[in-house]
Amino acid sequence: METLQKTVAKEILEQLGGNKFIAMTGAHNLATDGNNLCLKFKGSNKANYLRIRLTSMDLYTIEFAKISGTNIHWHSMYKGCYNDMLQDIFTKVTGLNTHL
Repeated sequence: METLQKTVAKEILEQLGGNKFIAMTGAHNLATDGNNLCLKFKGSNKANYLRIRLTSMDLYTIEFAKISGTNIHWHSMYKGCYNDMLQDIFTKVTGLNTHL
């Protein structure tokens, strides 16, 4: 089961842009639990935390938050997203490019 979870998280990261996404956004602290990919990133005043969950309908739920110390302020949530929407939504919310 853990291998499947890691595969889902790796696929989500690849759909975001893979290593180019990590380089462009300063993504770090990548983690997975089940069908989620969670990460922190730098460079945006609106949000610095992203959680993407693969649903049973093979669609994504995308959540953005601003984390400061022990405070979490959830910024926005997008439900029913297709894989080709991930990069555009990330850029729309954060203002950060996911690739060159």
